[in-house]
Amino acid sequence: MTSSHNHGFRPATTPSGAAVRRRRHIGDRQSTARRLLFAGVAEAAYDPDLDIDWDAPPDPALNWLPPERVSLYGSRLWERLSPEQRRELGKHELVSMLSVGIYAQSMLSMLMFRDVIESRDPVDDHTRFTLAAVHDESRNSTMYSRLINATGLPPYRLPAPLRALTKLTLWIPDGPTALGFRLLIEEMAAQLLRELTTDPHIQPHLRQLALLHAASSARHVEATRAELLRAIDSRGPIRAALHRWALSAVAAVAYAALVHPAVYRAVGIHPIAGAAAALTTGAYRRNARAATATVRDFLRETHGTPGVRSIRNRRAVR
Repeated sequence: MTSSHNHGFRPATTPSGAAVRRRRHIGDRQSTARRLLFAGVAEAAYDPDLDIDWDAPPDPALNWLPPERVSLYGSRLWERLSPEQRRELGKHELVSMLSVGIYAQSMLSMLMFRDVIESRDPVDDHTRFTLAAVHDESRNSTMYSRLINATGLPPYRLPAPLRALTKLTLWIPDGPTALGFRLLIEEMAAQLLRELTTDPHIQPHLRQLALLHAASSARHVEATRAELLRAIDSRGPIRAALHRWALSAVAAVAYAALVHPAVYRAVGIHPIAGAAAALTTGAYRRNARAATATVRDFLRETHGTPGVRSIRNRRAVR
């Protein structure tokens, strides 16, 4: 397979655009928060209501998702669809993903507000960064809702079992489990949107949204990774292993929650038949692995690595 057909996600980058390196040293909590706050000052001036032309009509010839990111890509059902039906299915799947994103980011905000309430110092740089992160999540959700409106479709509600689980958000244990959940959501959103920033075949509304999302997501991922390492370092090996197991289990099924089975009705496919076909395609499995790859790699790296032990030995984590 040539590189022109390699549909892998682009590698993660830092806010400056450099490649992410798996650092073995965690900086001081307050100085890290202060640096990331300054990094977000210029980007915070963007307004999703003003910096994207929401009144511009969508281009009917452009995709809402890259074809290779649509769940049925490569299946027999996909081959039966016309180009128009493929674009329509991609639009419905995007709306489903954005709808899930609004729910997920609302859950993240609840967890971050809990951190503020339970903070020992509500006026330090770490707390200020947490509040800034809540603002970023709210802005992202605003963009998601605007983009859903631009498609002309209604949002997809979470299936009843998942809606019930969202009510248990604040029951998620503080520490590695809550931080790992935050990292999973942040990393998945970053991976799914990053490649769209330069795709000329994507609707311009979505491309601009991806650009505005990129900088804040990079800061959030860096901060959450550092906090997660500190939290793991403060637990014993058995408790840390249990947290890693729980996070790995959630990561294994998270991608499946992005696409509501009802999307297939838009192109005349029964939801059960569509979901079954999607789960058996190689493209779906590649996309699921790619969307959660950075989280899974990170969890593997934190499992008894010398880096985590060296943090403890140096007492670099406060």
